[in-house]
Amino acid sequence: MTIQELYDKRVNLVENARKFLEEHTDADGKISAEDEASYDKMESDIAALDKQIERFENQEKREAQLSALQPLPAGVLSSPNAGGGKTGRASDEYRKAAIQAIRSKFGKVSNALQTNPDLSGGYLIPAEWDNRLIQTLEEENVMRKLGTSFPTSGEHKINIAATKPAALWVAEGGAMTFGNGTFAQISLDAHKVHVGILVTEELLNDNAFGLENYILDQFGKAIANAEEDAFINGDGNGKPTGFLTTLAADATTYITTSGASMSADDVINLEYSLKRPYRRNAAWLINDATLAQIRKFKDSTSNYIWQPSYVAGEPDRLLGYPLYSTPYMPTPQSGNFALAFGDFSYYNIADRGSRVFQRLEELFAGNGMTGFLLKERVDGMLIDNSAVRGLKIK
Repeated sequence: MTIQELYDKRVNLVENARKFLEEHTDADGKISAEDEASYDKMESDIAALDKQIERFENQEKREAQLSALQPLPAGVLSSPNAGGGKTGRASDEYRKAAIQAIRSKFGKVSNALQTNPDLSGGYLIPAEWDNRLIQTLEEENVMRKLGTSFPTSGEHKINIAATKPAALWVAEGGAMTFGNGTFAQISLDAHKVHVGILVTEELLNDNAFGLENYILDQFGKAIANAEEDAFINGDGNGKPTGFLTTLAADATTYITTSGASMSADDVINLEYSLKRPYRRNAAWLINDATLAQIRKFKDSTSNYIWQPSYVAGEPDRLLGYPLYSTPYMPTPQSGNFALAFGDFSYYNIADRGSRVFQRLEELFAGNGMTGFLLKERVDGMLIDNSAVRGLKIK
């Protein structure tokens, strides 16, 4: 079965589930226990199909990456970086030196690699690898998709309007008055995150094994997970400040459900608690457990407020706005933020310098394995508290 056939099958399953609910829901919005069991089976089938589609998509990405690589010279991975005139970390020579050093467990470190040592130990990764890692981070990390990322070479200061001047009516011939707008400054620094992977001696010595792709894939996914968690929940102590931490500190940035559980009315109230200018590019962030509840919600006209995507690669929608699911949003329990809504481009992500890789010296030699470490420095913060709103369970 092709991936397009899977997309088509998912569309049919979602449509059938929607029709089933419409036909079996009574005037009070309830369904029988038998019908609920049937609907839950439909939900399970859709979830299983989603996983199957995800596997196909991931396989297509891996095949695309592999097809971009040229045949390997003896002991060295290569890729179509023609390198014409490129120097430093962007040069083909530097990239080849990096993979040679990894395969030799840093026993062979060429002069090309020595030109870019990292002061904390290890070596700056080739520019091509850095670009592929960033691409993986953006694919795996929902906050990288929605937020605003930029490179920095040092502490980055952002000026924001703390208070805005107001327009005043003046009588003809009357004295003019001036409102005072004040400004504040937000600083984005850098916090270090690292991830280690283990590679067997056999794989290091197997020139046919796609070591470069394996390392980039494992590093990219692990760092993306750590980043996404921090960008949502981080407390700013040795890690970025998550936007939920910012919301929790300001009671004006969230609303609370009317009861001990979430309702469709609460979701609609959250939408309109966000100021209109920010709704133009707004999106929802949600946990799968919360999404399972929301998919059954209806508005006052008995229409489902959740709308499935019928286009491959496009997000589902809630009240017309794109919806993104992440395991790092809290579950819908008392005191938790079950839902966030806003323009997440106001979450700024500062990448400090280049990523660094190094070997973990002899730590796993007794097990016939070699450890490799990747480090990056990054910070993140919501720079405008008005841009995002949260829904907290009472």
